[in-house]
Amino acid sequence: MEQEAPSRRNGRLVSVGVLLVIAWTLIGYRLTVVQGARADEFAARGLEQRLQSEILAADRGTIFDRDGRELAVNVEGVTVYANPREITDPESLASLLAPWLARNPTDLAQDLASDAAFVYLARQLDPESAQPIRDAGLTGIHFLSEPRRVYPTGALAAHVVGFVSDGDNAGLEGIELFYEAELAGTPGVLLVERDPQGRVIPQGEYRVEHPEQGSDLVLTIKSEIQYSATQALAAALERTGATSGSVVVLDPESGEILAMVNLPSFDPNDRSGAPVDALRNRAVTDVFEPGSTQKLVTIAGALESGIVAPNTSFEIPPRIEILDTVFRDVTVHPDRLTVTEIVAHSSNLGTILVGDLLGIRRLYTYMYSFGQGRPSGLDFPGEAGGVLRPPEDWCITTCLAGTSIGYHVSVTPLQMAMVYAVVANDGMWVQPHLVKEIVDGEGNRQAILPLARRVISVETAAQMRIMLEAVVLRGTGSAAAVPGYRVGGKTGTTEKYLPDIQEYSKEEVVASFIGMAPIGDPQIVIAVVLDSPQEYASGGRGAAPVFAEVMLAALHHVGVIPGG
Repeated sequence: MEQEAPSRRNGRLVSVGVLLVIAWTLIGYRLTVVQGARADEFAARGLEQRLQSEILAADRGTIFDRDGRELAVNVEGVTVYANPREITDPESLASLLAPWLARNPTDLAQDLASDAAFVYLARQLDPESAQPIRDAGLTGIHFLSEPRRVYPTGALAAHVVGFVSDGDNAGLEGIELFYEAELAGTPGVLLVERDPQGRVIPQGEYRVEHPEQGSDLVLTIKSEIQYSATQALAAALERTGATSGSVVVLDPESGEILAMVNLPSFDPNDRSGAPVDALRNRAVTDVFEPGSTQKLVTIAGALESGIVAPNTSFEIPPRIEILDTVFRDVTVHPDRLTVTEIVAHSSNLGTILVGDLLGIRRLYTYMYSFGQGRPSGLDFPGEAGGVLRPPEDWCITTCLAGTSIGYHVSVTPLQMAMVYAVVANDGMWVQPHLVKEIVDGEGNRQAILPLARRVISVETAAQMRIMLEAVVLRGTGSAAAVPGYRVGGKTGTTEKYLPDIQEYSKEEVVASFIGMAPIGDPQIVIAVVLDSPQEYASGGRGAAPVFAEVMLAALHHVGVIPGG
């Protein structure tokens, strides 16, 4: 057998040697890079793969009423989560857990079979519900302490306070939503080093960034007045058959809302059976044509402009016809009325005559200045601005007459309460608000400072208060009288506009009464609005008695002595 030439064998050996040298050189270079130049980078990558972060929920701020009663608080909640990498039989475990967690076993099994190392199974259980799962000592099942939002007063102030989402406690409605940034605080983070099976590595990395508690809120709401208003409104809905209603109680000097009630209502602790309409804060979001309560703006504008005085008299015709529209008075009264008597008798015809002297542009200017046609700036989400068309869009036929007596304009109950608050507060409009102060985690207090502006003079406001008192003493608002106190206000009964068919209802009305007391130095303004009452279907018979009941309670609770 022929032997291979030595030169060829040597060549192969050299080639193999060269390859080995290159390989070892590359390995050495790689080791130098990994363990030397880029050692920190690769170590960080490895740690990143082993580190897992878990969010630590911050304690949400508490919401109090003005006297320190808790309206929204946090209680201990237990969140149950799984590490599927530690679970060997997801189906059997799901069958065991499903009754305790009130979950579908199939869906639960899918979660337990996930590739992730962290899966939520149930959040914010009460400790008693979670205890059987703890006692079972199930492999792969773990627990976190997570606060749960609770509303101790239930439905009492539900439309004001609002509610949060299940699980993450994020504000969804009301004050909870508007002040989300202040209430929520800053979540913390827990960093834990785990092995590929998701088990905690002893002596591994463990870091905690503690959450920062959210700020507390002190509301302007006074719970006793809120309760009284709720009871009175509920009785009124039963008595009149109205489909819904709203009551707003406020301090005209500070702009603080002492009560805001809407019915139907709901319990924020369990919204599962509540219809969508019951969740709406109608006092802020729903609009209606104010009817005769609007006459205050028309008359005040004419007084402020110097066009009329309280004793200026008008010959009142039997009716006023403009094209096919006929305006009439509902109440019986003399043929000649002073401006004060026009207000007391709620004369449509007399108010139309005053409005005609005022004119479209001046009437619009006063309406806008009183706050109609724009949001008030209330610290609440979704406030409606109402509808007030600019003067150039008013028709030249019936618009001035109709608007003078409360048609062709849409307002919220809050806006109309603010109109009357201007008269109660000597002509000054003060921005309404629901939060009195914000208290941060260190106890620092930030008071809410509302905006203010003058609308009418002190003299005009005083004249209007006397006229409003006449409405209660000898006019359409006698049912609004409050024993021991001088009271003033105005009734309103408006045919309900049906937007679906773009016509006014022949059967349904909106009944309202808005007023103040004591008339010499008003401390309280109240607006009552009833939607579609079937019995006592007028402002004087349906809404005025609610006003009287709530006003008496409010005056007592804020310490206003009888008189004045």
